Amino acid sequence: MKPLHSYERYQRQILLKEFGETAQQKLLLASVLVIGAGGLGCPALQYLVAAGVGNIGIIDFDVVELSNLQRQTLFSVDDIGKPKATVAAQKLHRINPEINIEVYREKLTNKNAWDILSRYQTIIDGSDNFSTRYMVNDACVLLKKPLVFGAVLRFEGQVAVFNNPAEPQHPVTSYRDLFPNPPSAHQAPSCNEAGVIGVLPGIIGTLQAAEAIKIITGIGEPLNNQMLTYNVNNNSFFKFLITPSNNRSVTVPTDKIEFENFDYDWHCGIVKNREEVTADEFDELRREGDVLVIDVRVIGEVPAVVEFPFLHIPLSVIDQKMNEISNSPKIVFFCQSGKRGRLAIQKMQGLCATTECYSLQGGIEAWKKNQAGKTFNKA
Repeated sequence: MKPLHSYERYQRQILLKEFGETAQQKLLLASVLVIGAGGLGCPALQYLVAAGVGNIGIIDFDVVELSNLQRQTLFSVDDIGKPKATVAAQKLHRINPEINIEVYREKLTNKNAWDILSRYQTIIDGSDNFSTRYMVNDACVLLKKPLVFGAVLRFEGQVAVFNNPAEPQHPVTSYRDLFPNPPSAHQAPSCNEAGVIGVLPGIIGTLQAAEAIKIITGIGEPLNNQMLTYNVNNNSFFKFLITPSNNRSVTVPTDKIEFENFDYDWHCGIVKNREEVTADEFDELRREGDVLVIDVRVIGEVPAVVEFPFLHIPLSVIDQKMNEISNSPKIVFFCQSGKRGRLAIQKMQGLCATTECYSLQGGIEAWKKNQAGKTFNKA
């Protein structure tokens, strides 16, 4: 066993009969990754370090700004302009120099998430956007890592524990069981848009640290498959059960390769003004429905398309058909290689500003190759 460092430091929690030296030893041997050194990450990190979690990772690519100081109390005015993860690690070492802290000054993406998350036992998500939340969730599901989720907005905060069965035979839930499909931007504004009361992230972040400690040590009852909400205005706590959901309109990654090729920004509707969609994104748009697919090739061009319904309007006459298609909320144009699809978008611009227009990247040839590759892999 790893010797207990500074018994006096941890004495108050070791005295708890439900905790003791056994639980403290588990903390010292544990590893936790905190995603985001912001409003939620700061309090979570402070209490994890103080409690004696032996190995902590911090990933954050942002720098300290004046507007952060209202709620991110680990920082001061002297830190403005400095990297959050680096400053946080320095200050946390002053709280407890016995802890190993790994700093990742980079943006968490599906290209590096698998490698980074796989190094840690427990994950705390303190991110503030849906694309990162879905990405972290999917990675934790595939890697079988417990995930402590937290979110804050205006006067209300949420905490939940996903992917952590109370017993091996018990079912687990994930973030996608709570929110099967990403909300639209107007349904879920960020703190930058809607604001947040300063004390709230401190409360929720501390609760996230408490959940991580319970998961690591085995004491108490973590919020497995449960969501706890807290409202500052009326001091109300509400807890409800999360059950497995099959109400998903999109396919989620099932292995590392699919995870690293999944476009989470597109999935969450962030890249709305992008002109091209990949073959996989095109398939997802068709599954979601409410999209008009238009072939802008000349009649008789090959390859023929029989796999999905579409409207045939050659590029040369698309101006004349504008009234027929301008009421569609989304349009995807395709041609042989993608060039005429992009030209169709240019013709549409300014004529129907309310329509989202895309071109199939690489044209129908690229889409058919992608389909053939999927068929080969399944075989």
